[in-house]
Amino acid sequence: MDTQAIRAQMPTLVVGHVPTNVRSFKFNIFDGQPKVSTLGFHIDPKPFEGKVIATTDEAIVVKTGRAEFAVLDRTLVTEVPDEGAKVQVEPYVRRRFDGQRADTPEEQTEFTADGQPYTVKRLVLGSAPAKLPIPKPRCPELQELVDQLEQLPAPDGFRRVTHMLVDAGARDITWVDPLPADIIRTPPAIGFTVATTKFQGRVTVLYERGLDLYAVELRRDGELVERVDEVFFDTLGETLERLIDDGSWRRIRVQCLSCRKAIRH
Repeated sequence: MDTQAIRAQMPTLVVGHVPTNVRSFKFNIFDGQPKVSTLGFHIDPKPFEGKVIATTDEAIVVKTGRAEFAVLDRTLVTEVPDEGAKVQVEPYVRRRFDGQRADTPEEQTEFTADGQPYTVKRLVLGSAPAKLPIPKPRCPELQELVDQLEQLPAPDGFRRVTHMLVDAGARDITWVDPLPADIIRTPPAIGFTVATTKFQGRVTVLYERGLDLYAVELRRDGELVERVDEVFFDTLGETLERLIDDGSWRRIRVQCLSCRKAIRH
């Protein structure tokens, strides 16, 4: 979508939909690119409802407030509604392995001086972690792999590698946490099952002690489909993106709340 052209067209597209006593209007563009706050943090947008007031070959314009609008990239929406339809829109948000938004405050139980429990909610601005649901490893190399998957950026620069795994439907997560004497015979590893248009099956990331690098294996029905050796820690995201990320996470979910018929993509 040509965002510069859309910005130029907006006054014409919204004419008649802005109250006459309002001198300006606001709009957000949803084109698959991450949103950034005024403080420079990546943010995940909230779902919203509105009325479709215009469509073009590239965009769908939704009125969301008195003088507020949302512009959706037409190539990314799951449905193209008719003008006049009331819709619910859910842009992409990063999620955790439990399905909750990754920016959901973390809850922790603490205790008063007399032993009474209470719940504390913590939210770090700009933080949207997706922690692997595994116990703290005893093996330092496995802990390092966990830290890298949780903290290294995916190639899109918005998600972390673990967000990419969540978006690929990662489930049935397993891990190998060996003692130091067994690190070569049973390498530290994290495995999971994914289901994307690129690959459906089992993915395993293994630590190769001799080379101090990683290997990534893809298996389907127990059979090895592909193995990528000599993967450096800072290319884990690129390797996994190439193997399992189909890009469908960028889609903007549009649900018609009151419309006759919509074009599905």
